[in-house]
Amino acid sequence: MTESRETEEKTVATSLITARRIIAGALGAGAVLVCMATPAQAQPNCTAADLAGIMAGVTASTSAYLFTHPQVNDFFTSLKDVPKEQRQAALADYAAANPQVQAELQGIRQPAVDFRNRCG
Repeated sequence: MTESRETEEKTVATSLITARRIIAGALGAGAVLVCMATPAQAQPNCTAADLAGIMAGVTASTSAYLFTHPQVNDFFTSLKDVPKEQRQAALADYAAANPQVQAELQGIRQPAVDFRNRCG
């Protein structure tokens, strides 16, 4: 009778260990599924609000620059009705002839470039 009792205890112990392993596996699998089901969050400082704030700053700075540099403002204003290909050529020529203006405008636009490089 002792032998049968030992066998029974071993069977119960094995069953408990197996049950624990099954429960642990199920909990682990559940945790993995929950993590996978969580929607992707935007990177910090890469939200639509962040972009709007950056673009508002770039726009305000560009406006201030153009108001304080009337010749540059006049040039860009003159491009209003110019066809796209001619406008691009005129911009390239102006930038080549005015490297300081080009550098200053690039500096104003840099926060937008940085945002796009960081956030996609």
